[in-house]
Amino acid sequence: MARVKGALATRKRRKKTLKLARGYWGAKSKHFKMAKEAVMKSGNYAYIGRKQRKRDFRRLWITRISAGCRANGVNYSTFMNGLKKAGITLNRKVLSEIAIADPQAFTALVEKAKAAL
Repeated sequence: MARVKGALATRKRRKKTLKLARGYWGAKSKHFKMAKEAVMKSGNYAYIGRKQRKRDFRRLWITRISAGCRANGVNYSTFMNGLKKAGITLNRKVLSEIAIADPQAFTALVEKAKAAL
């Protein structure tokens, strides 16, 4: 039986890694060994970034809601507590959009939250 050499599989694997490394600076996009390390590192950064994006957006929404609350004379935590007691279940993303796009509606929400406390 003939010996099977792994050239095809090796070349395929290396081309896949080098394709992922396109656009990297210097030898990181040309040499397989350096490209492999760079691609692995970028994969780690991407994984971490997907978690951080969720945190960052939540922080942004809370900041926007807080600014809208302060404009209406109430702080963020009191507002959120009032909404919960009033039975209003809007998430932070929607609340921040309301605070930016429709200040009158947000003021109405703040009044309902104050009334529930």
